[in-house]
Amino acid sequence: MRVVGLIALACAAALVSLSACGSSAAAGPPPLVLERTIPLPGVSGRIDHMAIDQDGRRLFVAELGDGSVEAVDLTTGRTAGRIGGLEEPQGLGYVPQTGELAVATGGDGMLRFYRAADLRPVAALKLGDDADDIRVAPRTGELFVAFGKALAVIDPIHHSVVRTVPLPAHPEGFQVEGDRAYVNVPGAAGIAVLDLARGRQVARWRNRGPQLNFPMAIGRDGRDLAVIYRLPARLVIFRASTGQVEQRLSTCGDADDLFFNRQGDRLYAICGAGAVDVFDRLRTGYAQARDIATRRGARTGLYVGRLDRLFVAARAQDGQPAAILAFRPAP
Repeated sequence: MRVVGLIALACAAALVSLSACGSSAAAGPPPLVLERTIPLPGVSGRIDHMAIDQDGRRLFVAELGDGSVEAVDLTTGRTAGRIGGLEEPQGLGYVPQTGELAVATGGDGMLRFYRAADLRPVAALKLGDDADDIRVAPRTGELFVAFGKALAVIDPIHHSVVRTVPLPAHPEGFQVEGDRAYVNVPGAAGIAVLDLARGRQVARWRNRGPQLNFPMAIGRDGRDLAVIYRLPARLVIFRASTGQVEQRLSTCGDADDLFFNRQGDRLYAICGAGAVDVFDRLRTGYAQARDIATRRGARTGLYVGRLDRLFVAARAQDGQPAAILAFRPAP
């Protein structure tokens, strides 16, 4: 993900926040346990987002640094195929209705579709500069893709753009709830609220204090909107309906993915500082449960509700090969 003019600040924020990991970890058993490590042989450089075909038990990994997307068989823990020759693959989305994998590539601004079963190309369309993160509507399979200074709504059946909704800056983490989309726009120092039916922005919540808001998650009931800022490293809980700040909490540094668990009572923040920061939802609000060590630079991942597993992408670094770290909740 790129935000022009903010890269230096983001790097500084990550360095400042390294010491935050583990500083407030509570005693007692860890909330997550490393279940297994799935190797990614020969993969180097940065790893971005992931998607999953739950019925086929295939995890798809955007290997941005290598210009490839890899399919991992979760049953065997081995590579099941690879798409190569891509220009900065960033966002991935699996569409169950068509059995296709959508891949957004930032280098050429394309959105490409592949048959998930064998990774054969199906279709491609040009979006624009820095095609990035993807969300898939569970019921319709409709795709939402961040790119340039807009959010695109995509018909996955006809592989066409239904509409684009303009934004004040490049979109980073975003979530869709009904006809509403909530979009982090750190380049414009805020969060944009979009009406997808009318195709326009209807509100903007300006950042007050923390800056560089990248990952975002929304609760099962659509009430809580969780956002992580990198400068300084903060988890902020908003009331989604109003934008009111409900809570601010310290967290670990360089976070790029954030997820609620399937019960909606726990948050997982994946931080490049080398940890997953776990927060529990209590009657009085959210509280940090514990930091779970991962690897330095591992800041992206995917939580899969049906499996109740958190997959963390660890790049090749510090003498260790690239791998997917699979965590399960502690018994």
